[in-house]
Amino acid sequence: MPKRSASIRPAAARSAAARSAATRSARARPAAARKASPAPASARPVAWREHLERLRDCRLCPQVQPPSVVGAVPGASIYLVGQAPGPREVKLGRPFAWTAGRTMFGWFASLGVDEAMFRSRVYMAAVISCFPGRLPGKTGDRRPSRQEVETCRVHRETELELLRPALVLPVGRMAIELFMPCPSLEAVVGRQFRGAPNGHACDVIPLPHPSGLSRWIQTPQGKTSIRQALALIGAHPAWQRTFPEAEPAALD
Repeated sequence: MPKRSASIRPAAARSAAARSAATRSARARPAAARKASPAPASARPVAWREHLERLRDCRLCPQVQPPSVVGAVPGASIYLVGQAPGPREVKLGRPFAWTAGRTMFGWFASLGVDEAMFRSRVYMAAVISCFPGRLPGKTGDRRPSRQEVETCRVHRETELELLRPALVLPVGRMAIELFMPCPSLEAVVGRQFRGAPNGHACDVIPLPHPSGLSRWIQTPQGKTSIRQALALIGAHPAWQRTFPEAEPAALD
């Protein structure tokens, strides 16, 4: 697994005396208090309920078609972010519910995790939570505007704050660009990155969008990169904690 880079701490602004006082204060605290970490998301049901209600009631983007679609799993260690739900996802009320989902869940099946298991343990969101609508007079869905992405970003930031995931899986270029630059799929798929979205340090393993319209995922380079990405995902501690019973199979 790629070595994680050390975090960089901001320069200290306190005086030596202040630092010394802070050190003495920290030593005076009980060990349990010093080691305390933020409460897990599953222990904050009120915050989760309020977030999901805001998400459900959001009508800030006039051109999208609500309701929002999210696979909410409070307390999940893995956070998957797609691009946007389609009409089938809206009808069925769950992310990746149609052909692209079948391809994506086929990838995860190679790691020994079926769709039902994945949905029950991984938080699934999207760059924008509502269906952006069809392209006028054309086949296919409209690409979300920059304004829509920025408007919906607050919901992703809330989810990151509540979840504090160990592993983020952005699926598709738009989702990848929420977390890091994406000059090309070749440059990022098949690699693991250390990121700090919303100030929270975590690992990021990008995946391409599994759309049937994507030619890249059918190319030799694309298939090789997907296999490399899945190997990184399967070896990640958050994946192994989430799916301890998983038995990987060979990827075609």
